[in-house]
Order: sequence, then structure tokens, then C-alpha cells
Amino acid sequence: MANTFKNYTKASIGTTGQSVYTVPSSTTSVMIGLNLSNTSASQITADVFLNGTYIVKNVPIPSGSSLDALGGKIILETGDNVVVESSAANSIDVILSVLEQT
Repeated sequence: MANTFKNYTKASIGTTGQSVYTVPSSTTSVMIGLNLSNTSASQITADVFLNGTYIVKNVPIPSGSSLDALGGKIILETGDNVVVESSAANSIDVILSVLEQT
């Protein structure tokens, strides 16, 4: 089995949830980092979901700031989906780091 560290990024996420990462088939992943950056001129709130379940909900992020939204590691299985949504249009950039095992 191969282990590979990877980053997945998504820029300018807004008020419609955007998929940042879906675990590929025949893969187990460990989410080891999830950084949300507010790129807007105002404070926003963010939601992060795993398969429709909140990882964080309505977490405030001041203008020009970032948030480490992951307090620990989360195991992800084939087909699991991480989605990010903001309270404002085009206001969050995301970097999600995983260790994939295939």
C-alpha cells in the first residue's frame, strides 16, 4: 500500500457549498490539515461539512485572517466528501491536507 501526502485547494468559495475533496475509490485518507482564509474586506462565518455533518458551523473569521478548522485528525473513507461554505460571496480560500493510502 502506498502512502502519499497531498494538498487540495479551492479559491473564492462563497455562499453555495463547494466540494474541496472527495476521497478517491480504493483509498483511505487521513485529514491532517484544514486552513480557511478570509479574502474579503469584512468578517465572515464559515461552515465545513463531512458528508453533510458539520466539522465547524458558523465559525467567525475576521477580514484578512485565517482559521485552522481541524482540531485533530479525521479518517476519511472512499467517497467521503468535504464541503466548505461561506456567509459571503467569493470570500474563502481553502487548503486541505491529507495522507492518502491506496
